[in-house]
Amino acid sequence: MTVSSMTGFARVDGAADGFGWTWELRSVNGKGLDVRLRLNGGFERLEAKVRDAVSKRFKRGNMGVTLNVMRSGDNNAYSVNRELLSELVQIAEEFDNTSSLSAGTIADLMNVRGVLEAYEPQEDEATRDANDAAVLASLNEAIDQMAAHRAEEGEKLDAMLRGHVDNIEATVTRAENCESARADAIKDRLKRQVEELMDAGKFDPERLHQEAAILATKADIREEIDRLKAHISAARDMLTKGGAIGRKLDFLCQEFNREANTLCSKANDIELTNCGMELKVIIDQLREQVQNVE
Repeated sequence: MTVSSMTGFARVDGAADGFGWTWELRSVNGKGLDVRLRLNGGFERLEAKVRDAVSKRFKRGNMGVTLNVMRSGDNNAYSVNRELLSELVQIAEEFDNTSSLSAGTIADLMNVRGVLEAYEPQEDEATRDANDAAVLASLNEAIDQMAAHRAEEGEKLDAMLRGHVDNIEATVTRAENCESARADAIKDRLKRQVEELMDAGKFDPERLHQEAAILATKADIREEIDRLKAHISAARDMLTKGGAIGRKLDFLCQEFNREANTLCSKANDIELTNCGMELKVIIDQLREQVQNVE
């Protein structure tokens, strides 16, 4: 299973006796799955089935689903408001007798709003069920198309995410190999500092060595390095498994950032500080892309 993006688009056309339709699906990133529907042509009755079909295929994303229905003119019937037409004819005749201007014809009066109205013939239950089935079948085609588009975008996203993880690993390796991060280097530095303090005045040697041991523990970044390596391995495992991993990756980015902050606080030279700062930048770039993962 590959990584899926939350960005996608799909469009599918369909037709049945007397009418045609178009499904349009648009998706962008979101914290959860938010489906917004616009169904016309009398197909509002399908809302529950449309929501169910979408939620079965997608876990996250703000998705707009639009159904546009176009009916042929031959499929329309017309009704005449005879009472209103009669009143208009009477008024027209009165003006025709009192004015040199023509009051118009019946055809003109038919254009008055409310006189002539088109309406759609009522469908029987069997016809309605058949039309619903055809419209929903093309919705499934649109959902398949959307899933394919999101998977295609996910492939590009996967490459970027893996690149960021590789950069994190390279920076962690640099930090691990920093001269100041070695245990013997920390020990030698603290030893020199203790000797300088002893030469400068009278101190309790035992107390000084206790404090030095505490400082040495605080300066040791091996635990942070080990946790960062574990997070790198976890990120790669998630990307390999794929699926709806966006929330997990977002949480992992928070853990990455926590260790990077600790690394910066323990840094005791420019090289290690630079590694910590670079890590934070790469982690921000990773997290920005993770927001698009389903």
